Amino acid sequence: MPETPEELWERAHDALRVPPVQEWESWPFEGEPTVRPLAPPVDREPPRFGEGGVDCGRCAAPDDEYVWTNERWRLCTLDMPSGLPVVVLLESREHFSAPGDLPEELAAELGVLTSHIERAVRSVEGVARVHVLRYGEGSDHLHIWFMARPARLEQLRSSFAAIWDDILPPTPEDVWRANVDLVVAALGS
Repeated sequence: MPETPEELWERAHDALRVPPVQEWESWPFEGEPTVRPLAPPVDREPPRFGEGGVDCGRCAAPDDEYVWTNERWRLCTLDMPSGLPVVVLLESREHFSAPGDLPEELAAELGVLTSHIERAVRSVEGVARVHVLRYGEGSDHLHIWFMARPARLEQLRSSFAAIWDDILPPTPEDVWRANVDLVVAALGS
């Protein structure tokens, strides 16, 4: 039988561990990390933006806020450059909350489109890998992240790439725009 959130908290809150992250080359910080206490479960999770499609900003966003669209999907960037060469987000045009909520046809299309976008982002010179992520904690509208990990910068490897995106100074805007244009061109129309 699965643990309830309360059972997990009771078992774990006094037994938290610090993995040896300071030994990992991808760890972006110096010194010994300190784990915050694990807060007990809340009574109810807070609603996400656009929960259930109600007042969903992504549903209401016009196509000109996107760098690429088709009849079922739209691709956008962050509002401004970040530390990685390019970060794009794929969103379903129709409101779905999670990949498991997609009808079979759209789920299959998502798989193919994910490979096309990953390949397009990887086509940007100097990009070694593309991290494809789905969090779903802030917005209820389905969105998949594609984060370009620069080549030959070993510390930026692995799951800490998203943190490095916030630590690195922003990519110069002209370089960022050119990278986004390359991604869009690689996707075609």
